Amino acid sequence: MRVVELGVWVAGPAAGGILADWGAEVVKLEPPGGDPARSFAEMLGADLPFNPPFELDNRGKRSVAVDLSSPAGAQVAGQLLERADVFVTNLRPLALARLGLDPASQLAAHPRLVYGLISGYGTEGPDRDRPAYDIGAFWARSGLAHLLTPPGADPVFQRGGMGDHSAAMTLVAAVCAALYARASTGQGQLVSTSLLRQGLYTIGFDVSVALRFGREVGTPTRATMANPLINCYRDAEGRWFWLVGLEADRHWPGLARAVGHEEWLADPRFATRRARARNCAELVRLLDEEFSRQALAAWGESFDRHGVWWAPVQSPSEALSDPQVRASGALVEVAEESGTTTLLATPADFTATPASVRSMAPGLGQHTDEVLAELGHDSASIRRLRETGAVG
Repeated sequence: MRVVELGVWVAGPAAGGILADWGAEVVKLEPPGGDPARSFAEMLGADLPFNPPFELDNRGKRSVAVDLSSPAGAQVAGQLLERADVFVTNLRPLALARLGLDPASQLAAHPRLVYGLISGYGTEGPDRDRPAYDIGAFWARSGLAHLLTPPGADPVFQRGGMGDHSAAMTLVAAVCAALYARASTGQGQLVSTSLLRQGLYTIGFDVSVALRFGREVGTPTRATMANPLINCYRDAEGRWFWLVGLEADRHWPGLARAVGHEEWLADPRFATRRARARNCAELVRLLDEEFSRQALAAWGESFDRHGVWWAPVQSPSEALSDPQVRASGALVEVAEESGTTTLLATPADFTATPASVRSMAPGLGQHTDEVLAELGHDSASIRRLRETGAVG
């Protein structure tokens, strides 16, 4: 499958990166100055010649540096799209229209093309052309940041690329569905998602309640959880962990026994789900006292012995040292000049057609000549394109 990607920063390149991991041939079109995500290493203050965020989303691709605003550069893009199955982009609609790469014109020229678009706010409406990053459209405007901010606290920050990566997965799913449809109809189509829609879907539990009941689910604190068995606690060393007893009555007996207080099962303050909700603050206080007596390792053994569901709160470094992370297939070894390097794997596995990462992220324009030659350009033609600045 041939994919042409015109992506910047994270969302569009992440979609192209997933498709590359899954076996597609992905050509990444970059302006002569490069995808701005190439500056991530500098923004992170790194003093090594690596760019981990860029490597994650752009491995396995070939890079063509091209000035799409020039007639010759636009012609190169047209040649690539003529033979492509999929076009992936996260440029704003106005920019795409300026370049002649808008969905209407491309689908008219290439009826079998699957055109995958990630936007900030959607393809219709007054804000369709408003600039957006995921921290604005996905995090702030959707309601997500509001719901995750404790009462009286400052709004919390999302981590880099959170909305972009989930939107990329949505677009990849839509692209695959459109390719399946094309196998029957012979027709391509526009498939799209937006950071705003992705944010709303991420908090679909809350949004659905608001739609159906006309009210919002409040943001609880540790002392106001309706079910104290879905809560975070600290051990004797100050390490946090979560109890994940979603089915309150099912999981309560095991927890009471795990902390050595089987008498709580008959205590009228805690005997029923409703009683525990009413007396949440008191139960959380008592559990805090108990958990402060031992380290998490001891509590974990007790939890497992009594069928209590739980998980440690881990830093990224701790997660990478967690043997289950590697066993789950979350990491992949990628070949580079000096051997191999470990990167994060795409979060999907295929038993019959396993994914693989073919190469590290390309240098800017690393494959320009190679791709142009495949399009039929000889060395003289490539030289003229370089001399005019159409390619880099």
